[in-house]
Amino acid sequence: MKIAVMNGPNLNFLGIREPGIYGDGTLEGLEDLLKTEAQKYENLELHFFQSNCEGALIDFMQQCYYDQVEGILLNPGALTHYSYALADAIKSISLPVVEVHISNIHARESFRAHSVTAANCVGLVGGFGFAGYQMALQGLIAHLEVSSKA
Repeated sequence: MKIAVMNGPNLNFLGIREPGIYGDGTLEGLEDLLKTEAQKYENLELHFFQSNCEGALIDFMQQCYYDQVEGILLNPGALTHYSYALADAIKSISLPVVEVHISNIHARESFRAHSVTAANCVGLVGGFGFAGYQMALQGLIAHLEVSSKA
């Protein structure tokens, strides 16, 4: 099973940017945490991608379709709130996507409470720090297992 983990703008600055909100862990540390989580599952491959560019995220997402990735964990960063192009890409690839956020976007500035991408995702996890990515991965795998039996 192949799952992509996509992180959007400024997530390469984890550990530097606003540690009071995002913690002091780094993107590399997050990826290591998910690699450890993936070891609990048989035949699970994770593919990581981070970009500050909307188009690069869309290109990667579309490549996931061609590479027969089964699902995607996506933290769109600020693109969550205004990227209709990313929302359309999620819808167009017909792959299950779980949106994940380190912070609780509903407990922050009012503009952050609205996600234009979430409606095209199978689930949303937010507010649990890096553990939210583990929850999102577990949820995506459970979704894929149920879908494969249907």
